[in-house]
Amino acid sequence: MTDDDVLQQTRHWLESAVIGLNLCPFAKAVYVKNQVRLVVSHARHADDLLEELDSELALLAGTPAETIDTTLLIHPTLFGDFLDFNDFLEIAEGVIDEHELDGVIQLASFHPKFQFEGTEPDDIGNYTNRAPFATLHLLREESIGRAVESFPEAEAIFEENIRTLEKLGHAGWQALAVHS
Repeated sequence: MTDDDVLQQTRHWLESAVIGLNLCPFAKAVYVKNQVRLVVSHARHADDLLEELDSELALLAGTPAETIDTTLLIHPTLFGDFLDFNDFLEIAEGVIDEHELDGVIQLASFHPKFQFEGTEPDDIGNYTNRAPFATLHLLREESIGRAVESFPEAEAIFEENIRTLEKLGHAGWQALAVHS
């Protein structure tokens, strides 16, 4: 699979699911302004991915939001197992702390086999965080704050996403062809 294939599938997921289903009401504005940085990782080991995360955090923190508002660091092969990826997230959170970016940059995660604790693997609610590939999403806290101000009931987004996916169902998700 080429980088172009990975980027194409990721863009399709963003456009069809994240924006198309309005799973994140804040995504469209930055996406259409080309302020979403998509990076395909070629790391062969978790340590290499941590180095890439270091670089992406520094770049995001040092670049105006008007240029790069958010970054998706996509890894198509390293974390096939969701539990391994989930374990890695604790270390990745530590990298944010090491850079003294706690409260500045937030980490969200997506995975083709994402599963919330206490759910079955095929629970449709898990699909809110399913993407074609293991993905670290680096978000500016300031941008999140502005978005939440414009969306008075931001805490209701998760529940609305569950309702959207329940209406869509597994067949509807498959019809989106997002490969998660």
